[in-house]
Amino acid sequence: MNVELASIDSPVLSYATERTELAIAFRSTVRLNLHEAVANHFSLAVDESGKRFLMNPNQKHFATIRASDMLLLDADDDEVMNQPGAPDPTAWGLHGMVHRLVPHARCLMHAHPIFSTVLASLADSRLPAIDQNTATFYNRVVIDEGFGGLAFEEEGRRIAAQLQDPSKLVMVMGNHGVLVVGSTVAETFNRLYYFERAAETYIRALQTGMPLRVMPDDIAARTAAEMADYPGQADMHLAGLRALLEREGSDHAQ
Repeated sequence: MNVELASIDSPVLSYATERTELAIAFRSTVRLNLHEAVANHFSLAVDESGKRFLMNPNQKHFATIRASDMLLLDADDDEVMNQPGAPDPTAWGLHGMVHRLVPHARCLMHAHPIFSTVLASLADSRLPAIDQNTATFYNRVVIDEGFGGLAFEEEGRRIAAQLQDPSKLVMVMGNHGVLVVGSTVAETFNRLYYFERAAETYIRALQTGMPLRVMPDDIAARTAAEMADYPGQADMHLAGLRALLEREGSDHAQ
């Protein structure tokens, strides 16, 4: 069986560090109001091929997810959905297909945070470089304009085909939400956080009805490159979120 279902009474689980980091990301998504009820899903590849991955269980609220709750899945296992404790079918359709077809996408975070989703709902979903955060994503976003309904396997395959370029780190999923790609949990969560902040800045700027101060392309490109090379920020962000949870006596690491 390639679905590993865990419980607090299980023996020592594999990938303990990775499980805990994902749990921190889930709990922090709630703290920052980036979640949506019991929907949405994050995953992390744990082998060299990228096809063996951890993902949250089916429709469990992010506020309650613990390290031991993560499913360990195999993207090549066609029987996953026929096994007890199978993942959410749209989570499997999207994450399973991307992990199968896009090996550089080690960590995936799909969510419907409000401002990113507003951006995805506009006829023009481009994010202009109007401040440092928006400039961070200059030439790093792909816009999916072919929404085909819930992300079952056919839709997941279509989405995966648009993520083949490693420079594209965020997908604005038109009429849907956002999908963020990264190498680690820390990097990907940090990117999700800042993309939502960038989208909020842009949407609020549009609401003023005033002209936008858009950066020249060369300054936007320089800013994006400088932010990409900024040392340690993502790791320190996750470490800070971990410290907040631990100070509150959270059970996320169990």
